[in-house]
Amino acid sequence: MSTDDRKPVPLAYKNARFLDTDDARPLRILAEYLEPMHAFRREHVCDTIVFFGSARITTDGPLAHYYEAARELARLVTLWSKNLPSRAHRYVVCTGGGGGLMEAANRGAADAGGKSIGLNIGLPQEQRPNRWITRALTFDFRYFFMRKFWFAHLARALVVFPGGFGTLDELTEILTLMQTRKIERRIPIVLYGTTYWDEVIDFEALVRHGMIDREDLALFQYADDPAAALQLLQAGIVADREEATPAIARSCAPPR
Repeated sequence: MSTDDRKPVPLAYKNARFLDTDDARPLRILAEYLEPMHAFRREHVCDTIVFFGSARITTDGPLAHYYEAARELARLVTLWSKNLPSRAHRYVVCTGGGGGLMEAANRGAADAGGKSIGLNIGLPQEQRPNRWITRALTFDFRYFFMRKFWFAHLARALVVFPGGFGTLDELTEILTLMQTRKIERRIPIVLYGTTYWDEVIDFEALVRHGMIDREDLALFQYADDPAAALQLLQAGIVADREEATPAIARSCAPPR
């Protein structure tokens, strides 16, 4: 075979075989930072309201009322956002991109004619992005820690519906960042479903055993209907009078 018959060697950043190796892991991690940032800038998304909750709650199960509540709250948030005097997309609904309560929140944003974000992640159960996410704001992550970064990076508020290990992990991650002031700005956190959360996490026991301070209980509030949850979110955001995004998220500023 002559040298002229050889296939051209691909450039390193176009070499799929190389990019999937252990040596290229830093490139994959960096890509999961840069691609969403590029998309958020392109779509003028400056901050988010993050919805967490179980993928197992559907429209026809015993906990279907939570699905409807997440959908309605996301609709109300999006209507409020669309009426704000800004050329940027403010307080965009952001979810984990899967089914259940994540789907409900993306669907509610679509009901209001607004954009929404889905930070999906590849899992053995083959979680797939739900169809209600804005296509230009649909992402698929390989690394949990990069996905968590993007949940926190632009978050201005957080709503946590009932969920399991994943939801608990996401909730405590943000609470830890708030408690340790790794996020300088206060993020209003609303736990939706008082009965559920009182049964699942005994926060008073954590105080009683000295694991957290009583002041830490002020990091979150409870709500049991969409209208009340919206009021808590709005009040928490308005109480922070600065217009810039949180200190952890200085990569995007609202267009003037």
